[in-house]
Amino acid sequence: MAKKSKAPDGAEGGRIKQIITAYKITARTDKLLPLWMLGAFALDFVVVFVLGLLIGHVIFGAIFAVLTGFLSALVALGSRVQKSAYAQVEGQPGAAAAVLNTMRRGGWTVTPGVAVNRNQDVVHRAVGKPGIVLIGEGDARGVAVLLEAERKRMNRFVMDAPVVEVTVGYDKDQVPLRKLTKHMMRLKRTLKGGEVTDINDRLRAVGDVMKNAPIPKGPMPKGARMPRAPKPR
Repeated sequence: MAKKSKAPDGAEGGRIKQIITAYKITARTDKLLPLWMLGAFALDFVVVFVLGLLIGHVIFGAIFAVLTGFLSALVALGSRVQKSAYAQVEGQPGAAAAVLNTMRRGGWTVTPGVAVNRNQDVVHRAVGKPGIVLIGEGDARGVAVLLEAERKRMNRFVMDAPVVEVTVGYDKDQVPLRKLTKHMMRLKRTLKGGEVTDINDRLRAVGDVMKNAPIPKGPMPKGARMPRAPKPR
């Protein structure tokens, strides 16, 4: 007689443990986290419970109110975890590279540190349907020089590909680190999949002069994770 297959041991327990760990890590720096979660739970609980009263289903209303309140609290936790993760890496060399690396599943090919200077101003490159996107982080003047040099270099090797420049920061015309992923995903798509592949092949053939640049790798603090980028539609 065949034995019944069992679900992997600890699967659910692992998820619960991850949630608890994320809460503990975030709560160390985000003192308002419990209030945000409680507020999200209470708001959805009240709305759904009142709807249950209005339609005459108090018991079902209470059950769904608890479930929706719990889900809202988890959404609030995820949002605060994301905000905390960005806050911990912001301002550190290589922070933009950590964010860009979460976009690999969105059809992007990311090459960190294609250009860097002695002051640790860095330019990263991402290739996708919007074309070649050069992302600079560091001092505005140093980044501007690096971006200009890298743009000319790209125009020499892949002159038919659009080149977009993005500077991470909080000054005018710059993109804050926490909005970088959203900004990249909103760039106008001008290339097809085959054209993106061709560009990557040509760049791979040329190689990156600065691919061995000694920029810091992984500024992520222990226990912190960057949120995944949304999939392009």
